[in-house]
Amino acid sequence: MTPDTNKILSEKNERIGRIIFNNPERRNAMSLAMWQTAKEVLQDFIDDPEIRVIVLSGAGGKAFVSGADISKFATERATVEDTQRYNKATGATSDLLSTCPKPTIAQIQGFCMGGGLALALCCDLRICTEASVFGLPAAKLGVGYGFGGIRRLAEIVGPAFVREITFTGRRFSSQEAELMGLVNRIVPEAELASFVTDYATTIADNAPLTIAAMKKIFVELGKDPEDRDLDGCQALVERCFGSEDYIEGRQAFLEKRKPNFQGR
Repeated sequence: MTPDTNKILSEKNERIGRIIFNNPERRNAMSLAMWQTAKEVLQDFIDDPEIRVIVLSGAGGKAFVSGADISKFATERATVEDTQRYNKATGATSDLLSTCPKPTIAQIQGFCMGGGLALALCCDLRICTEASVFGLPAAKLGVGYGFGGIRRLAEIVGPAFVREITFTGRRFSSQEAELMGLVNRIVPEAELASFVTDYATTIADNAPLTIAAMKKIFVELGKDPEDRDLDGCQALVERCFGSEDYIEGRQAFLEKRKPNFQGR
């Protein structure tokens, strides 16, 4: 195990899987090994039937992820071939996160820049603090930013704001991010962890098959119409109505109690 693989931490607790970016001395800037390890942890959470929600956060309290680790550019992105390898790793992690069949939440404290913003955009929900800062400084670094990332950002904030974010390369406050629709909620810093845990628990308490069907539909909506798996979406919707959880949900409603969904 390399030092950089130790910079991705993982936890499983009460049906919630957590990925923690643990490079606080560099504001959780991402190296190649960190991207690769994050993908492995994410895949483990996807494969674990006990995990219903996945939360991503940064260690140290100053950043979610501040972007790529520029100190490693000379070794990891020095040539065109190196850059292609790096981009392949970041793309694989981002693609897995954006198509993850389980709900994902970005718990954003402090800086959320560049590759960190790209990661947050791959999540279903983004919750930040009043002091969080966002930005996509590609234009200030002379690096290219691919079609997929721009498309994802445009789908969330719209065509006007995506141009402002990318052309200026400037930093945006949490209040501006909320105005753009970039974040779902702004909460006081001291309450962020507990708020996200409560939020994730609320989702985890819901019917897993229903959530899975909804998530599949959201993933397909992000594709071009001719590439969408509508039959797959319908099959997951129909699975809900044939499930034990459908019976449990009806029974719990009639009995005025909280349902106990099992995902079957």
